[in-house]
Amino acid sequence: MKRLREFDYHEPTTLGDAVAILAASPHDAQILAGGTDLVVDMKIERLQPSTIVNLKAIPGLKGIGIVDGGLRIGALTNVTDIEASVLVCERHPALSTASSILASPPIRAMATIGGNVGRASPASDLGPALIVSGATATIVGAAGTRDELVEDLYSGPGATTLASSDIITSFFLPDPPAGFGSAHVKIGKRGSGTDIALAGVSASLVLADDGTVAECKIALASLAPIPLRARTTETVLLGRAPTDDVLAEVASAAAEEATPIGDMRASAEYRTTLARVLTRRALAEALSAARGEAAA
Repeated sequence: MKRLREFDYHEPTTLGDAVAILAASPHDAQILAGGTDLVVDMKIERLQPSTIVNLKAIPGLKGIGIVDGGLRIGALTNVTDIEASVLVCERHPALSTASSILASPPIRAMATIGGNVGRASPASDLGPALIVSGATATIVGAAGTRDELVEDLYSGPGATTLASSDIITSFFLPDPPAGFGSAHVKIGKRGSGTDIALAGVSASLVLADDGTVAECKIALASLAPIPLRARTTETVLLGRAPTDDVLAEVASAAAEEATPIGDMRASAEYRTTLARVLTRRALAEALSAARGEAAA
């Protein structure tokens, strides 16, 4: 078995200490949360950090709870706990579904929500679901504490707006209004979908009293260089009744807004087709949830 290169290892017990270590470390320092991606990347030498900062001994970074105006999910909360959460399922079904189809059960038991977002994979499951839930991340770093919308964290494939000393500590998901529904769908090479998305779509909407769409968010996975909020596509649906013809129009707009690449897993043309199909499906499921209809 190939040995990992040597590195400095730190296991701080406070956020302040963790930030200080990162601030004093070279820019190749890495944070260890669940480790499901980091360890693999180190073994294949995609990453060769000189410093690793393990966050697991810091209290207060795990758990799901009700706070004023919404839900707080600690950044070190593992995906299995999110999948099993009744609070998440009832309030934010897109995130619940995305958690249930991320990789395999052993990976979900180790992977964390903060690590998944921080990795900034274009194929992220949780990122799009958090985006359509209106989630914000609380970030602590050498410059202080700030809140940032999850949709604004992504700057490129595997890249974020986080500074080298920044640590995501939690996510806040606002209480959904009346008439809210959300959904997440994806296609992977395995039939169960529990692998890296060839394409994925999260959608949320709010129905007005007259049945038209008052609010809408659509986010794409594996269809752009980042988990992308499809703002142009959203405008096609806003203020309109979500008829089958309208949803088909919105799905076509998503296919136009998507900018997928072709690779060994799927061609760009196939992913564009999936953008249309999955957007239509995600919107239909979100609409059923908004109407209080039982899932088929």
